[in-house]
Order: sequence, then structure tokens, then C-alpha cells
Amino acid sequence: MLAVLVADYLFDGIHVADDFWNLVWVAVVLAVLNAVVRPILIILTIPITIFTLGLFLLVINAGVILLADWLLDGFFVDGFWYALLLSFILSFANSIFEKFEKKEARN
Repeated sequence: MLAVLVADYLFDGIHVADDFWNLVWVAVVLAVLNAVVRPILIILTIPITIFTLGLFLLVINAGVILLADWLLDGFFVDGFWYALLLSFILSFANSIFEKFEKKEARN
């Protein structure tokens, strides 16, 4: 949720309606799509992913974000490039949270 909120603040092409619950729904829908739809797309596109050395996964991530845009009324992404940018931001935020999680697990 925090990464989507930051992206909404920083970039004109990513919009979340001014309601806390819209932000919660964006996070829930993205989590469900990443858990259900994304693995199916990855399996279906294995040859092109191998051919592009994994770069096609970025296209899949942007497509999942655009699907969330299509499903939700309070979440708008102005095209593929903004979806790709949001994908980078979400990946960066996820890696940071995983590092904190690993530190807590060691303690």
C-alpha cells in the first residue's frame, strides 16, 4: 500500500482515489493477481521469457498492474510505461521489506 501511495504522489500517471479504502483494495487486488494470475502468465510465457533473458517478466508485471487498473474504479494507470514504473517501485519496496523480515528472523 505504501509503495502505491508513494507512486501516486510522485508520478502524474498513477492515480489512487482519495480514499483509504481504495488504497486497501488496490493492495488486495494486486496481491491476489500476483498470487493467481501472474504465475499462470509466467508458465505460459516461459519460451519468450528465456529468449529475453527474463526481461519479459517486467512486461508481465506491468500487465498485472494494468489488469488491476481495469478491475478497480479508484485506481488509474495512464498506460504501459507508468505500469512498468509502478512495477519497478513495487519490486524495490518488496525487496526492502524482505530485507527487514530477514533481519528480524535472525534475531
